[in-house]
Amino acid sequence: MDSVGNIIVYFAIAIALVIFSIKAVTAKKILRAATYLLFVLIGTAIFYFQLGYQFLGAVQIAVYAGGIMVLFVFAILLTNKPNEQDTEGKNRRKIWGFLVSAASCVLLLFAVFYMPLIHGASLVECLSASNMITMHDIGEAFTGGEKFQYLLPFEAISVLLLACIIGGVTIARKD
Repeated sequence: MDSVGNIIVYFAIAIALVIFSIKAVTAKKILRAATYLLFVLIGTAIFYFQLGYQFLGAVQIAVYAGGIMVLFVFAILLTNKPNEQDTEGKNRRKIWGFLVSAASCVLLLFAVFYMPLIHGASLVECLSASNMITMHDIGEAFTGGEKFQYLLPFEAISVLLLACIIGGVTIARKD
């Protein structure tokens, strides 16, 4: 059973993650947005440590919070002058951005609750049948390579991220 202190730390970190995620998206200066993203990645690592996955938490800090953020900051500094003033977007762009993000949020929530997750059953089906979902089942679903498992999409996203970083560095090197 979890202790009260552990639950309090969980909710404090969860609230901080939500706040820093929103600030990372809405920050007007790109270096501040990258700093807020760094806090989000460190908060995620704290969740891993809290779950008892010390190795995964250490990898989260070393690879994402350390390595990837350093690459992002260098790419930002190579492509953008830090003291450069950002121009305000037009209201129409803001409205379109809000509409697209709201639609994306609805689609994401639909996918989380109704896509097959464990043994071909969705999260709603597992919760309504009061089946116990263990951490082993979730880990197997995320790291497996078979049907309804997510290792291949995860690797595809990592290759896409690498391609974006290489593209950013290539653009930054052209004068």
